[in-house]
Amino acid sequence: MAAASGLQPGLLSTFVGDRLLHSRLPIPHLFGYKTGGGHHVSMRFSRAFSGLTNLLFNRRIVEEVPNTKRKPLRPGKLSPRRPVPDSILKPPYVDTRQSPGISSGAEVHDEMGIECMRASGRLAAQVLQYAGTLVKPGVKTDEIDEAVHQMIIENGAYPSPLGYGGFPKSVCTSVNECICHGIPDSRELEQDGDIINIDVTVYLNGYHGDTSATFFCGDVSDSARKLVQVTKECLDKAISICAPGVELKKIGKTIHDHADKHRYGVVRTFVGHGVGRVFHADPVVLHCSKGPLPFNLLVTSLPPRLIPSLDIYLYS
Repeated sequence: MAAASGLQPGLLSTFVGDRLLHSRLPIPHLFGYKTGGGHHVSMRFSRAFSGLTNLLFNRRIVEEVPNTKRKPLRPGKLSPRRPVPDSILKPPYVDTRQSPGISSGAEVHDEMGIECMRASGRLAAQVLQYAGTLVKPGVKTDEIDEAVHQMIIENGAYPSPLGYGGFPKSVCTSVNECICHGIPDSRELEQDGDIINIDVTVYLNGYHGDTSATFFCGDVSDSARKLVQVTKECLDKAISICAPGVELKKIGKTIHDHADKHRYGVVRTFVGHGVGRVFHADPVVLHCSKGPLPFNLLVTSLPPRLIPSLDIYLYS
């Protein structure tokens, strides 16, 4: 999920260590593409720029969002960083304030690793399901972060986003036109149709479990519901073809074809990735037929016991 119909993306900020980088230019001006009133935009970026650790999220620069009474997205106030007990195992990147990036080389798991992945994935799914029950008008995204943080540490796990490249919170909450990796803050969810993607990752017994979903808040428009529905269909179709020996580009083509069928674009800046003992690992999984990253990566097809994580973002 990236943006509901009628919303236009703009670049708000990128976390780099302890700094926030801002741009007041809308994305079309910043990256030099022409919108021309069309629904599809092609953007190409280097692998370094399109890495997940850029923590890209965006906001409207104009004062009103067209065709809706909803206010444009603005960053709120951040609460202090939440503590984690010393007894809980922490990922190596915590407190370094450096972005690890995507680890080179695919991580193929043995039987014990797969069992650990099942445990971390199961906990992440349970936390995500609980977080979804908190989505109501008037609830602050920081309150969702607080609840998610508490549930994760109560289960003996570490919230993977916390401290990743300087990220200040324990979960990502991306509202409306925020593409992904949104930072929970004092903003309240609104009655008139917010949609929010909640991205949960836990680090349990040395393995990350990573999952996300988009939830509706209040009276959500038909166009926003359709966007979320098609995005979920893209995910389901992509998962259904995953098997040993399947070329990674077929996953991207499956996603791209279904999105294109419904006249949605695919956000190419962000990618799927391997997951396990490291948060983001090869293989990089594109969500489009042709994109900014080359396919001549270390792994060009799925081997047995490799676990990819797919986070798909569409726009209309």
